[in-house]
Amino acid sequence: MYKDYQIVHKKVLTQEITQISVYAPLIARKAKAGQFVILRVEENGERIPLTISSCNEGLVTVIFQRIGATTMKLGELDEGDCLTDFVGPLGRPTEIEGCRRVAVLGGGLGCAIALPVAKALHNAGAQVDLIGGFKTKDIVILEEEMKAACTDLHICTDDGSYGYSGFVTGKLEELIQSGIRFDHVFAIGPLMMMKFACRLTARYNIPTIVSMNPIMIDGTGMCGCCRVTVGGEVKFACVDGPDFDGHLVDFDETIARASTYREFEQAQKQAHLCRLGGGVLNG
Repeated sequence: MYKDYQIVHKKVLTQEITQISVYAPLIARKAKAGQFVILRVEENGERIPLTISSCNEGLVTVIFQRIGATTMKLGELDEGDCLTDFVGPLGRPTEIEGCRRVAVLGGGLGCAIALPVAKALHNAGAQVDLIGGFKTKDIVILEEEMKAACTDLHICTDDGSYGYSGFVTGKLEELIQSGIRFDHVFAIGPLMMMKFACRLTARYNIPTIVSMNPIMIDGTGMCGCCRVTVGGEVKFACVDGPDFDGHLVDFDETIARASTYREFEQAQKQAHLCRLGGGVLNG
C-alpha cells in the first residue's frame, strides 16, 4: 500500500521536464480535465500549482519544468519519496459540451495541459485537431499520448527540425484557410502564444478558451495573487478559472504581472544549483 502523496512513478522526459505520478486516490477519483493541484515539497516550502495531466488507479500525474527553486527541489525527489502537501482538484473543469470540431493548441510544457483537454473532447465525440508546438525536435514530449487523444496531431517546431516549420498559430491558420470550420479553439501554453492565438481566432470569429496559470498561493481566491482581468472585471484563476474567454483576457496586464518575481526566482534557482555544486555565483 502506498502512502498518501507518495511518488509512485517518475520519468524524466527531457533535460528540464519531469513527469511524476503521485498517490492521491481521493483527488484522482474527482479530477477532470483542466483542473489542477497545489503542492508543497517540504514543510516550510513554497506552494506551487500544477495542472493535472492524467489520473489512473489512484495516481495523479503532473508534469513540470525544473525552472525555479521549488521545481528544482521537486525534481530531486525519487520514487518512494512523499510530498508534504498535495491539494486538489482545484479550479473549474474545462467545459466540453457542445463542441464538435475543435482545435487544441499546446505550447511546450502546455502540451501536458492540452493533452487531457484534447482527450476529454475526443472521448466526448468531438473531432479534435491537436497542435503541439516546441522549439526544436529534441524537446518534443508526449507525442504518442497526444496522438491517441485526438483525431489529427500536428507537431510544430520553431526551427523546422520536425513536423510543421513555425508556430502553432501558423499551423492553425493553415488549417482554417484549408476550409476547416472550428466551432471552438482551446489555447494552452505561454502567455504570448495564447495572446497571438486569440488575435488570430478573433479575426475568424472562433470562440477561444485559454488556460491561465498566473502567480498563485492559496488556491481559494483569498490571497488575490492569481487575479486576471477578463472583460474589464477582476477574476481569480484559482476559483473562477483557470479557463477563460481568451478574447476578453487582458494579456498585456497578465504578462507584466507574470514577470514580477522573475529576477528573484532566477536568483533562488542559481543559489540552489550552487549548493548542489552545479554552478558558481558571480563574484
